[in-house]
Amino acid sequence: MPALIPTDYSATVVWLGVVPYRARAEIDGRAVDEMPLDFGGMAGEHHAGRIRPSCSRVIAQHPRDTEIANVRQLSVVSLEEMDQIACKIGLPELKPEWLGASVVLTGLPDFSHLPPSSRLQGPDGVTLVVDMQNRPCNLPTKTIVEEVGDPGRGFKAAAEGLRGVTAWVERPGTLSRGDRLRLHIPDQRGWSGAR
Repeated sequence: MPALIPTDYSATVVWLGVVPYRARAEIDGRAVDEMPLDFGGMAGEHHAGRIRPSCSRVIAQHPRDTEIANVRQLSVVSLEEMDQIACKIGLPELKPEWLGASVVLTGLPDFSHLPPSSRLQGPDGVTLVVDMQNRPCNLPTKTIVEEVGDPGRGFKAAAEGLRGVTAWVERPGTLSRGDRLRLHIPDQRGWSGAR
């Protein structure tokens, strides 16, 4: 019996980008037309690789810089949620390259709250696995402040719950702007242990 349910929901890829290895604190994202992905993500991208050093996101599980599996190869964000963040801080728009985004999608409601382990599958079979909600951090704030000034200081608070998800490549393939990605969700009820 399948453990993942294909849904009738899909999203359209509206932007793709890479963050080359960073030499400075600000994020230097840049747009690309297509994104060839292998099991380590996109070659040459800052977060690519099958392993990575642990960071503050998993400090309760692993001492900093412990070698762990890389389940945050990609940062996937929603155009609709980016617009909400921009509105909250009084900007006409947020540029994906300021956020270090890998993929910007449109069309999936409540995107940042997709269930962990959901899949986003493209037309050639390329499949991204949602790891978890991405947390707002100070790196985009520095970049946004550099670009637009003081309104950027409100990014971290405004982005809470709207920062998208981190993901890793389950099946290699190529993403292109305009691709439709179908959402597949785990076949299980929500966890009730935290009540």
